[in-house]
Amino acid sequence: MTSDLLSRHCKPYPKGSPALDAASAQKLLAQLHDDWIIASTGNAIQRSFRFKNYYETLAFVNAMAWIIHREDHHPDLEVGYNRCVVNFSTHSVGGLSENDFICAAKIDALPSDAD
Repeated sequence: MTSDLLSRHCKPYPKGSPALDAASAQKLLAQLHDDWIIASTGNAIQRSFRFKNYYETLAFVNAMAWIIHREDHHPDLEVGYNRCVVNFSTHSVGGLSENDFICAAKIDALPSDAD
């Protein structure tokens, strides 16, 4: 999926900045891979990736680490033998910001054999 989010870069949000409202979050979610969901709490987006083995899982995590380091916006990860669950949230706003969707789009652009 092509998204203008790919051309954007994360920006700092000072503590207390407003989080995205539900309608804005849904609009940005529509620009991502269909496997991204908004958490039931409404304050994070999440996607699960599955791989053939541990090596592929770690290769994906390392590729993702390069992207998120450059954007300076870091997700919470759950990593197992053949899976990785990615959760983005912007702690300074107490919910979702555009940064979460920018990073998710960049991760979506990674070449992957993930299920």
